[in-house]
Amino acid sequence: MKILMVASEAAPFAKTGGLADVLGSLPGALIKQGAEVRVIMPKYGTISSKLRESIVHKCVIYVGVGWRNLYCGIEEAVCNGVTYYFIDNEFYFNRDGLYGFGDDGERFAFFCRAVLEAIPHLDFTPDILHCHDWQAGMVPVLLEAHYRQLELYRPIKTVFTIHNLRYQGICGIDQMKEWFSLSDDYFTEDKLEFFHSASFMKGGLTYSHLLSTVSHSYAEEIKYPFYGEQLDGLLNARSKELWGIVNGIDYEEFNPAKDPLIYQTYTKTKLAGKDANKVALQEELGLAVDEKIPVIGLISRLVDQKGLDLIACVLDEILAEEVQFVVLGTGDGKYEHMFWEATRRYPGKVSANLRFDNTLAHKIYAASDLFLMPSLFEPCGLGQLISLRYGTLPIVRETGGLKDTVISYNEATGEGNGFSFANYNAHDMLYTIRRATGICRKKTLRNKLRKAAMSCDFSWQSSAGKYMELYHTLVPEAVE
Repeated sequence: MKILMVASEAAPFAKTGGLADVLGSLPGALIKQGAEVRVIMPKYGTISSKLRESIVHKCVIYVGVGWRNLYCGIEEAVCNGVTYYFIDNEFYFNRDGLYGFGDDGERFAFFCRAVLEAIPHLDFTPDILHCHDWQAGMVPVLLEAHYRQLELYRPIKTVFTIHNLRYQGICGIDQMKEWFSLSDDYFTEDKLEFFHSASFMKGGLTYSHLLSTVSHSYAEEIKYPFYGEQLDGLLNARSKELWGIVNGIDYEEFNPAKDPLIYQTYTKTKLAGKDANKVALQEELGLAVDEKIPVIGLISRLVDQKGLDLIACVLDEILAEEVQFVVLGTGDGKYEHMFWEATRRYPGKVSANLRFDNTLAHKIYAASDLFLMPSLFEPCGLGQLISLRYGTLPIVRETGGLKDTVISYNEATGEGNGFSFANYNAHDMLYTIRRATGICRKKTLRNKLRKAAMSCDFSWQSSAGKYMELYHTLVPEAVE
């Protein structure tokens, strides 16, 4: 089973979000399951100099985009036992950042074409092209339109994974026709046309053999208009080909028993170290040092999608409780200002760290009692998985991957690994926070729930098995 994953980012080379974490961890987990997996991505100017030293040049090809023939270097590196290929074009990718430029559509049109042109030069002919998110969405379209008749490409199957349906790569029809050398036949309502424009994402959804997304609940939610981002009709039509597979996390990187970034290591049978982390974090961030006060952690992009509007509605009521609130992240200016102002009004109770800091993130996961994640929608979510790993009890809204991974504590049965609420309502969230902090003050019960959280298995090995099942439905002859 040979799988070539196509993505716009992959850790540790380039990262803006959870997609990179998936492409940094899933290939290795699949290799352990017996597959041969490689990744192809752009060579960005933001790749660190240390990682660049490991990248070797393979060859040069030229890629047609419309009337132009453009330089394309193919380069290669091995990281953690996985081979990564890089598409090199300095005009498109040697920039200060990955996305957000006015020509993103053209940049990733070049990338999609380059991926298919590169295959004969890789010494690796995949059984499956596994494309991730809109930036790779046109690969399956091009495969069918321009390459399927060629012997090398004829057996290749395609899988397209939605990581976030909101971002779709919408461009003008005339631009797409030129970039991809496609006729009018491809720009109809049942193919690439999308409300008088055209969509990379719709291309992947329409032309791939199988589809997946990153949790079972999100796979169901996106069939409805509220979550479907105007693609719910297409997703319902392809519901039999749509799989929901929860993401995993790297259990070596996120391991409280070995983590070098936290104050003190601990395990589910020796939880004293978790309380020591809490006191150390309080000291470092200038919070009142008191082991008995529940600490709520929030590590997030500070945007509406993550439920920040709910927090804004009841922040003063949350902070009227005997709690402490530790925030890490950046985002909308109104929310950054809200937390900065809260540190002034509630000294010793709020720590607003308006930046990205990986070391501090690990410390917050390890030290907090509770982890707040009240998202409007969440395809999978990684924060709740990491917090469970560290015995920090999540408070989540029941949506997408949050619903699939967090079981709200049930007093009657004693089951649960966190807390949840169903309605997107600030006072429902506030009630759940009050319930959670009350339970956290009961040491025996709190430790029981911590152990339950730390006993969950959201490692990639479990998810990789589901992906292997998906692949084998396309390439059954690869089953040993």
